Amino acid sequence: MRDHDKVDDYITEAGDLGFDIVEISSGFLAIDAADMVALTERVDEHGLKPKPEINVQFGAGGASSVEELESEEAIDPASAINEAKRHLDAGAYKIMVELEGITERVREWRTDVAFEIANGVGIEHYVFEAADPPVFEWYIKNFGPNVNLFVDNSQIVELECIRSGLWGKKSSWGRTVTYTRE
Repeated sequence: MRDHDKVDDYITEAGDLGFDIVEISSGFLAIDAADMVALTERVDEHGLKPKPEINVQFGAGGASSVEELESEEAIDPASAINEAKRHLDAGAYKIMVELEGITERVREWRTDVAFEIANGVGIEHYVFEAADPPVFEWYIKNFGPNVNLFVDNSQIVELECIRSGLWGKKSSWGRTVTYTRE
């Protein structure tokens, strides 16, 4: 059996199990962007919604320490943005933005990178990983309550309370609002 047959089997099984979105993760792999885009195309061809991941830190995820990640060269945000554009052209549903190298496993948050990525193709195309309340509160304060965030399921209530303005720290409580024109 060839590798692409295994990929097709996996995607088919995901659909058979009722999944409609398939994340295509890349943080731990040395894989060419063209191959990642081909996987996005393949998921789309199967009628599922591809959600590829872009990152600015190779080796991100798991138990990597700040020191280990610092020893790896950071990925230029422009390169991640170009890859996001290629994925969107290939049928990506949303682009997952890996948080390592931006707000996790760094000595100081790289909010400049978050802004650069957000502005690269439009915030509506992204889902930002936000591992803990200070991170998702920062995204809401800077990108608004409708920003797409990926959080641990144990944090959904807290996230939604911050989004709605019902809860937050001194700088955000009661200050999160939306306006829908009727």
